[in-house]
Parts: sequence; C-alpha cells; structure tokens
Amino acid sequence: MTRQENTTRSRLKRILFLVLGSLAVVLGSVGVVIPVLPTTPFLLLAAYLYLRSSRPLYDWLIHHRILGKYIYHYLEHKAVPLQTKIGAVLILWASLIASMILVDKWLVRIILAGIGLAVTVHILTLKTLRPEQMATKTTAHETPAEDPLV
Repeated sequence: MTRQENTTRSRLKRILFLVLGSLAVVLGSVGVVIPVLPTTPFLLLAAYLYLRSSRPLYDWLIHHRILGKYIYHYLEHKAVPLQTKIGAVLILWASLIASMILVDKWLVRIILAGIGLAVTVHILTLKTLRPEQMATKTTAHETPAEDPLV
C-alpha cells in the first residue's frame, strides 16, 4: 500500500468516526429528554469515536455542561443510572424482536436472542449509579487533568 493510499484510508476513517460520533451525540442528547433512549452508552461511543478522530470535539463533549456528566459518572464510578439500564434493555429487545419478526430464519432468530441475552446480562451487571454518587460531581469540568479514555 502506498503512502497516498494510507493517507486516504486514514482520512476516510477519521471522517467516518466523526460522522458516527456526531450521530451518537445526537442520539445521546435525545436520550436526555426521552427517558426510554439510553444516554450514557451513546455518549461513551461518541467520546471513543471523537477521541480517535477529533481531539477538540472530544474535549468539547467531555467538558459539556450537560452531556459531560454522563461520561464523567461512568468513568469515575464505573456505574450508570438505573434509568439508563432500563432504557438500554428496552430498546435492545424492541429492536431485536422487530428484527426477529422480519427475519424468517429460525437460526438467525436464535442467534439474535443469544446476543440479546448476552448484552442484557452485561448491562444488568454494570453497577447502578446511586443518587449520592450523582451529586458528588456534576460536570466533567471538575475532573482531574488526566483523561481516563486516553
């Protein structure tokens, strides 16, 4: 692979990560307002994608007055709010059931159910953020200088 091909591939990857990160921010932002849509997983995904594509957007996200606290609480306490867990599991199973209805192959349905079960177990085994933990620090502005995702 030539240097130019490498540069082009790297640029395309960066653009893809920027677009996907921005989509995740939009979905996470909607989740702040609509309780059924999980906020934290989308914002963590956005932080990951921004960290690998645009440091300024990553910094903006983790220091955002409203959105930054969701990322901070997960990174600091390794926990998510109960509402986030419930929303994530509901959306997961709603989309999986819709897919199972649309797909006419039993093997695919069984695989989807297995994946759904594994993801549900993972979500439910995450620690639940207690109200007193949420009250300790409310924004990423107060986080230490070191960055836990870097």
